[in-house]
Amino acid sequence: MKSLRIMLLFAAAIGFISGATAQQQKAANFSLKSADGKSYELRKYKGKVVIVNFWATWCGPCRKEIPDFIEVYKKYKNKGLVIIGISVDKDGWSAVTPFVEESKMNYPVVLANQKVVENYGGVEAIPTTFIVDKKGYIADQHTGVMSLKELETKLQPLLKTPRGKN
Repeated sequence: MKSLRIMLLFAAAIGFISGATAQQQKAANFSLKSADGKSYELRKYKGKVVIVNFWATWCGPCRKEIPDFIEVYKKYKNKGLVIIGISVDKDGWSAVTPFVEESKMNYPVVLANQKVVENYGGVEAIPTTFIVDKKGYIADQHTGVMSLKELETKLQPLLKTPRGKN
């Protein structure tokens, strides 16, 4: 009986530890290029809140949320927000560039590679959005369309500067 209780306590401790680890998952670094050849590397944005959005030009829900991302970026880019749109379009820049221009996307867009997709859990559906906090940890993950209100609700606490940290 005593050994069963010890095993249960051990199992509970492992569950607690792994749960804590899951909540503090470090965002995988990546280095991807935009259409103009500029390189975007996640680790360079430490100290900022970063939205990493996996999307595609042919994805209806992705197209629906892009205007809200544009609005959020306009409103919060001077408050420490970075958005990186990672396109999973198989046709590459020939599909993405005209769409980015037509949509007037005001944040960096890069093309996904297999490594970044795998590093972010396989990204089985799009849109999938990760919000990375100022320390480089994944603060939120969302699959499906996010409204402007949802985005702002998730971002505002992360963008606030703690008192005395000006």
